[in-house]
Amino acid sequence: MNKSELVDSVASETGLSKVQSSEAVDAVIASIQKALKGGDQVSLVGFGTFLVTDRAARVGRNPRTGDEIKIPAAKLPKFRPGKGLKDAVAISGTDKKKKKKKK
Repeated sequence: MNKSELVDSVASETGLSKVQSSEAVDAVIASIQKALKGGDQVSLVGFGTFLVTDRAARVGRNPRTGDEIKIPAAKLPKFRPGKGLKDAVAISGTDKKKKKKKK
């Protein structure tokens, strides 16, 4: 699903116009980005948590030449899915296709 499909889905679920849904999706994304940039984490109960982690500087190798290169430290956005999202995505035992035994 891409952004335009998400906007269409939000519009059909909420009854909002596509323009209003697009503005709402953009506002949610901008709010999450602003919070992460400010060092906060965003927790959506039942869905998951957006947070920023620090990655230390390290030495890597240029795969073409084999030379060592210094990779600087960085801050990375992460997402940890919540239990509700995990449960919604997980395949239950009854949903798995059963294989027929060959005789």
